[in-house]
Amino acid sequence: MNVPFLNPGAQMAALKTEILAAVEEVLTRGHYILGPQVAALEQEVAAFCGVRFGVGVNSGSDALTLALRALNMGPGDEVITSPFTYIAPAESIHQLGATLVFADIHPRRFTLDPDDVARRITPRTRAIVPVHLFGQAAPLRELAALGLPLVEDCAQAIGATHDGMPVGGIGTLGCLSFYPTKNLGACGDGGMVLTQDEALAKRLRMLRVHGIERRYHHDLHGWNSRLDELQAAILRVKLPHLAAGNARRGAIAARYSAGLADLPVELPEVAPGNSHVFHVYAILCDARDALQAHLASHGVPTLIYYPVPLHLQRCYADLGWKAGDFPIAERVAQRVLPLPMYPELGDDQVDWVIAQMRSFFGR
Repeated sequence: MNVPFLNPGAQMAALKTEILAAVEEVLTRGHYILGPQVAALEQEVAAFCGVRFGVGVNSGSDALTLALRALNMGPGDEVITSPFTYIAPAESIHQLGATLVFADIHPRRFTLDPDDVARRITPRTRAIVPVHLFGQAAPLRELAALGLPLVEDCAQAIGATHDGMPVGGIGTLGCLSFYPTKNLGACGDGGMVLTQDEALAKRLRMLRVHGIERRYHHDLHGWNSRLDELQAAILRVKLPHLAAGNARRGAIAARYSAGLADLPVELPEVAPGNSHVFHVYAILCDARDALQAHLASHGVPTLIYYPVPLHLQRCYADLGWKAGDFPIAERVAQRVLPLPMYPELGDDQVDWVIAQMRSFFGR
């Protein structure tokens, strides 16, 4: 049996008729950028995430950049985030000229360690960007107690909750990605910023269109970061299926955990008060590389998120970090192994992955 690691085309196949009809409607109408589909999607996603406002942009990375810009982050300001994630939050901080500060992570949940964050705060610290990694909320209650604005990176966690509240609306701003492999994925790029604050929503709408409130009157230094109608229409077809997809991810995760419970690996840990939407099901294994090769030879390709922590990436070499600065993130990067995870994964495929895992350990 071959088990694809990811299969974004499977959902497209299941919803093909609805998606093609939505695309045809947009093409026929002739309004392709920031039109009625985007406005409707903004309202629907905001409602799903329990916030007042959603502002569609052209990627999850731009969502983070515009969110930080909306809070006036820039040179002289320090912003704290995780070294164990995709580069987008660090990149956004750096691109705005703010000072990038990392804090270490929880060894099993992979989200920011609030105690280490607290140790990194200085009088120049202006915000924290907690990443809800792999589908689980960061410890927002503890981070909020530190008294700084939170810009939630929800790229992997739409639909997850923390203390019963959906991620995205707990902090000052929340940032979504609609990259095709995400739990709510487009057929191209896209993103959204969420907020309860009307003034911030207005500012974000200006920032995404060259700082414009009135056409050809530029009141802010902005970007060109507009969500197009085709992607919005496709996402509107997919959004009603998101809760069921997240539930299926949870069922797959439970099946993995039951089948792997007696093996010498560490399974995902869900923090008390959190619901996990399992964008990624990641184990920790001391023999990670050998296990990855074994799985590949038995039809189970895997992809490691993330093999090199951000503080050790070449692009940040001039900032002076070195090996050992964030030991938990570094150790996790050496041991982490995500397994196939998407709603269309069949139980027989999950059982095949489990069987190959067990065979590697002679069980």
